[in-house]
Amino acid sequence: MKKKNYSGHWRSKALLGLISLLLLSSCDFFRIKTEEEDPENPVVASVGTANLYLEDIDHISKEMASDLDSAELVNRYVQSWVKKQLIIREARKNLSFNEAEINRKLLDYRYALIAYEYEKNVVEAGLDRVVRPEEIETYYQANKQNFALKEIIVRTNFIKLEKSLPQKRQLERLLNSNQEGQKEELKDFAIRYANNYFMEDSTWISFDDIIINTPLTQNSNQVQLLQNEQLIHVDDDTYSYYFKILEYRLQDQVPPLEFVKDEISKIIVNKRRVELADKLKRDIYNHALENNEFTIYE
Repeated sequence: MKKKNYSGHWRSKALLGLISLLLLSSCDFFRIKTEEEDPENPVVASVGTANLYLEDIDHISKEMASDLDSAELVNRYVQSWVKKQLIIREARKNLSFNEAEINRKLLDYRYALIAYEYEKNVVEAGLDRVVRPEEIETYYQANKQNFALKEIIVRTNFIKLEKSLPQKRQLERLLNSNQEGQKEELKDFAIRYANNYFMEDSTWISFDDIIINTPLTQNSNQVQLLQNEQLIHVDDDTYSYYFKILEYRLQDQVPPLEFVKDEISKIIVNKRRVELADKLKRDIYNHALENNEFTIYE
């Protein structure tokens, strides 16, 4: 027999068939009724010869702070267990199974879970989650076209106030002012008179989110509206709505870095996670190879 080295990699296991999954998730399938029952561990539910015992669900109530919540969770668990056992019973009546093949798949799945848990624990322990601004900037510049917008976003000041208030002229003056000192006056106005407002003018937000529950939701040409108006004013029967549009980006345009920086941070961290997992697999394999810890026969 020849000994052969190879560059192996871990493969993700395909999802098991319906019966394999049911068997795995129903750990009590092979627990059979006996003549003598433990009074401290009574049967909670049974389907045929399969039993669900109190100790099997005891962890649910212990982990829950609220008795009401735990009771509901226990009931759901029991109902789910019964349904799975009924399906397994019907499957065994109507189909023939290769028990050895099912057991092999269960064993493979068990080993895959063990490997996955070990990999996850090692990777998460060593993962650097701090992303520097220059990393975000570099990734953004190299991949900005991948972030094309699927919605309109804006920087805006929004104020909703009662239609009958006489201070609307004052509000329009403040919204149209570009003087730095009047920003605070505008905020004070919103606090005093507005029924609702959004004054985070440095924050990009979805236009649909900011106009929700206003008459602007009925406007069929939002693009033209934004292109033609910096101060948008609409009324309904009770309220007046003012939107001072400071900046906007349309669908399919590239968003500003500020709008996607959190998403980019997550992408960068996830790339690190993948790289750490790949390195872990290579290191384990190379260590075993150097120490002759495995043999492949032909």
